[in-house]
Amino acid sequence: MNREELNEELKTTADNAPRQMKPLRKLKRIDNSPKPAEPVYHGLHEAPQIDIAIEGEERPQERAPQQVYHGMHEKGRADDVVESAVYDDDYDYDYDEPEKSSGKKKKKKSKKDALIKLTAVLLSIAAIITLFLNMPILWYKKSGQPDERVSIITYFKRWQPTVDLEGELEKPQIDFSVDPDIVTEDFTDGLDLPQLIEGQYTVLFLGFDEDQELTDVIWICQFDIAGGKLHILQVPRDCAVPNYTSNPTTKINSVYYYAWDQESSKIQRVVNCVQDNFGIPIDAYITTTCFDIVDIVDLVGGIPMNIDNEIVYEADKVIPAGENVVLTGEQAEWFVRFRHDWLQGDIGRVQNQRRFMAAAMQKILSIVKDEGRMKLYSYLNTIYKNKWIATNMSVEDLSKLADFGSILSMDNVSVNMVPGEDAVYIGSDGNEYSIYSIHKRATVDMLNESFRPYQRPMLLSESNIMEFVSEYEYQYELYDDTGITFKDLEKATEPPRASDYN
Repeated sequence: MNREELNEELKTTADNAPRQMKPLRKLKRIDNSPKPAEPVYHGLHEAPQIDIAIEGEERPQERAPQQVYHGMHEKGRADDVVESAVYDDDYDYDYDEPEKSSGKKKKKKSKKDALIKLTAVLLSIAAIITLFLNMPILWYKKSGQPDERVSIITYFKRWQPTVDLEGELEKPQIDFSVDPDIVTEDFTDGLDLPQLIEGQYTVLFLGFDEDQELTDVIWICQFDIAGGKLHILQVPRDCAVPNYTSNPTTKINSVYYYAWDQESSKIQRVVNCVQDNFGIPIDAYITTTCFDIVDIVDLVGGIPMNIDNEIVYEADKVIPAGENVVLTGEQAEWFVRFRHDWLQGDIGRVQNQRRFMAAAMQKILSIVKDEGRMKLYSYLNTIYKNKWIATNMSVEDLSKLADFGSILSMDNVSVNMVPGEDAVYIGSDGNEYSIYSIHKRATVDMLNESFRPYQRPMLLSESNIMEFVSEYEYQYELYDDTGITFKDLEKATEPPRASDYN
């Protein structure tokens, strides 16, 4: 209804009204005095104001329209104005801009709100998963220990995926003569491992032949965690230990399968022999076969080595000479098992194996440096999954050792060989066998110097080493001091060949 129609209706109503009604002239007149213009606020649900004028009255002075303020959630309109509002003539009003601006702000706010909600949902899910993974819902069982309920995370950390291949180790019943002046009550190496002696962790590494009966590779790897070092002791496979094997050869590589002690597990027999003779507590073991080495080396992309001269393992199995020759898995197996051309036979093979160890260590360090620790962990996971090794170490234990090894420098990794010399032994079957007679005193001295950092010095009487060549009849002492660091092994050449002396 426009103003004219409204006034006409009011006039008609006034004419038809009874006489007793008060005249409209008595109504309060509109104040026409000039007043400062004020913005009119309309509530969210308030009807617009109607300016009613009475016929015959002078119309108030016209004023510029005032922009209407709408509620926060009410859509504004460019043509909504209130009469009598005051506008600044110098201001350029753009009624389209607020709508556009409002649209942009709403869109931006909408994205922000969605992002906040998504983040909240993801954090909630992560919290629920973390809570679930840390809830003690699984039973953990380990030989010799009471069952306990653990979380999924703890269960995975303690998981031993290949322990069933060889079994658990028995807790030693012998006294390891821990030095109380070093290993005090509050002494710790900072690495939480299931250790027999705090400060060190020792792993027995065994490499089997094709029949998986003889351990042709025997390494004792002692991680001196508190000292930040790694010491490796190579035990020649021909070392004579007649008190531990029923095999007529008396060689230590036969203890695994032919031990006198048939009640213990095969791996436990070798561990007992090592501990009794060398006084080194064994915390864990790793075993592998020659054909598993092939897969492991191929997995990491080969091992670069300097090959001084061509190595002919067999007629159709040749390793070419050259610098930085990347050995494939098969070539790596040939390299560590090759022995026929060396002047010292099996000792030459042992010396060549330490060159391979140094190259493999360098490969591990390069993986961590170039590809990161996660890549190394993925390799370990693949090795575990395919059971290319057998070990009683958990996933967490092996990861911790890998981390420790990855920060070692080549100067802090050393390798020694058990001192001794070649000898001939007549077995119980009447046959002669070539053996390696251990030099007991030189061996005990070497052990005290490098492999007993947290134990009291071992006495000769505390070792079960049996000599077949007495100390006064030694033919040579060439192998009594063979210690060398991996840094020096980078420049080492191959052992002497028999052909060089013909």
